[in-house]
Amino acid sequence: MSWLDDVDEDDEEYGDYDESSARVRPNPRGSRPRSKTRPQHGDAVPGRVLGVDRGRFAVLVDEGGAHERMVLAARARELGRGSIVTGDRVELVGDVSGHEGTLARIVRVDERTTVLRRSADDADTVERVIVANADQMLVVVAAADPEPRARLVDRYLVAAYDAGIVPILCVTKTDLADPEPFLSGFAGLDLAVFRRGPDTDLTPLAEALRGHTTVAVGHSGVGKSTLVNALVPGADRATGGVNAVTGRGRHTSSSTVSLRLPGGGWIIDTPGVRSFGLAHVDPASVLSAFEDLARVAEECPRGCTHLPDAPDCELNEAVARGELPAERVDSLQRLLASLA
Repeated sequence: MSWLDDVDEDDEEYGDYDESSARVRPNPRGSRPRSKTRPQHGDAVPGRVLGVDRGRFAVLVDEGGAHERMVLAARARELGRGSIVTGDRVELVGDVSGHEGTLARIVRVDERTTVLRRSADDADTVERVIVANADQMLVVVAAADPEPRARLVDRYLVAAYDAGIVPILCVTKTDLADPEPFLSGFAGLDLAVFRRGPDTDLTPLAEALRGHTTVAVGHSGVGKSTLVNALVPGADRATGGVNAVTGRGRHTSSSTVSLRLPGGGWIIDTPGVRSFGLAHVDPASVLSAFEDLARVAEECPRGCTHLPDAPDCELNEAVARGELPAERVDSLQRLLASLA
């Protein structure tokens, strides 16, 4: 019997062979279609982002509870490229013990109540989110050394009102110069103002911050981090002086950090800046930051730009009559011109 005879016998026993009936080993690399179903993470733990450093997030878990702890976390891949900033409320999975060497994952960012943004300059369309969920902004400005910049303060106020955040103004170094001439330019605003010298009692300011989440902003060298250190003993935020040649403040704080206030609440210290772009702000909303001027502008003709060459602008007319300070109107007009 030949080998061909054996094959014929197998065919009779097992039937005709068809290649389609052969079992094919699945390709182990990427043959299964990716599921669009994402994990629900029902066991995720809530927390508050207190700081960000090179892709790692310091998150406070069980805030105010018996097991309050700091957890180091990374962004989960499923979140994409959305920003996570100081002040964000997030949800974590993985190792949330907070033990040294552990790393959790942020899988969700809760809806923000407020967002403070800025751009590099007024021509830059890229928004940079500074902090989330703050309800107050503490604008720190020095009476001297460096000289106070009213235009920068105006920009902070515009950003605060645009974000729905209540602004507070604190003038430091009042022992070096009288702050009243500078403050007179803001007399028409509903703005709480605090003054700080070497021996000033900070109790009134601390009371204003109690129970709130306040973001502290200011020009480099105005004493913002020094003020934060006085409000939060042990904070140990880096401080610096002013360059004797340029008259500009030195950048000291390099990160945005949320610190717990002794009386309750949080203060978020931000790096000092020399510019604050408002490219993200609609020019139509700028006027709302100048409450005193907004009331007068209600008498302007429809479509008024409120710029110096605007015909029949009531703001310009009021300045001419001596009813409004020219500096205030000029500040508004400079902002509107730069945004336009």
